[in-house]
Amino acid sequence: VLTGYPLEPKNEEFVLVNNKCQCVTVTSKFVPSKEDPSQEVLERNIRIIVPLQARENISDPLSPLRTKFVYRISELCRNCNPVEIELGGRIIQAQQGNFCEEAQTCYTYDREQCYSSPVPILHHGEVTRVPAALTPTSCYT
Repeated sequence: VLTGYPLEPKNEEFVLVNNKCQCVTVTSKFVPSKEDPSQEVLERNIRIIVPLQARENISDPLSPLRTKFVYRISELCRNCNPVEIELGGRIIQAQQGNFCEEAQTCYTYDREQCYSSPVPILHHGEVTRVPAALTPTSCYT
């Protein structure tokens, strides 16, 4: 993913990775070379936003604050959505990314994913823990 770039139009920055779960955006743009201004080189920019007050378990507001953030390019770029490709005259499904079996570590809420947390509810004198949506727009259509 990080080596690909569109050829046209010029002087535009292209988003290669936009990982909302880990607050990382990777972009690329052709810029004039510092050594030879008549040549263009591909410049990549990695923007990382470290969320303040992030919890170790984002679904548990009582979990300790996160103090360690780990960013691996191979995990940021993973695309686990299968695609159909033609291979040897047959259509097959291929997975575009690695590490798809491993759970992704989220440092903030991914607005496309549903998160919930158990909330105590007092009903007829009895306390019951009921899951409450932390990102309602992702949990309910």
